[in-house]
Amino acid sequence: MYSQDRQQMRQVFLEVRKKQQAKEPLSPLEALMEKVIDQHPEYHSFLDHEESLQQEFSSQNGQENPFLHMALHISLQEQIQMDRPPGIRKTYQMLAARSPNLHQAEHRMMECLAQMLWQAQSSGSPPSEETYLDCLRRLL
Repeated sequence: MYSQDRQQMRQVFLEVRKKQQAKEPLSPLEALMEKVIDQHPEYHSFLDHEESLQQEFSSQNGQENPFLHMALHISLQEQIQMDRPPGIRKTYQMLAARSPNLHQAEHRMMECLAQMLWQAQSSGSPPSEETYLDCLRRLL
C-alpha cells in the first residue's frame, strides 16, 4: 500500500471501495481499509469518483484531505497491531478507556502522528518515535 505516488495511493482506496460495493473478497490490508472507509461515510463521494485522484485539498481553505485522514487511521492501526513504536498499544488502550469511543481516541492519536510526520518533513530528518510517544503520553 505504501507509495510515494499520491495518485497510486489514492487509487488503492478507490479500488477497495469498488471491491466493497461488489462484495468481492478483500486482503487483510484491504479489510482494514474497508473498516476505515466504513467509519467515514462523509468521504464515500470522493471514493466513488475517479476525479478525486487529481483533487487538491488545502488545509488553508479548511479542507481536510480524506485520503490522508484515512491513511493516518490505517497507519495508526498497523502501529497498534505491531506495538511499534513500543508502548503504543498500551497507550491506545489507556486512551480508549478514557474516550467516549475508539474512533475519537484514534483521532486524538492521529494528531500526534500527523504532527510528528510534519516535523520530520519540515526538518528533513527521520520521524522521531520519542517525540511521537511524548505527544501521545500528554493525551493521557
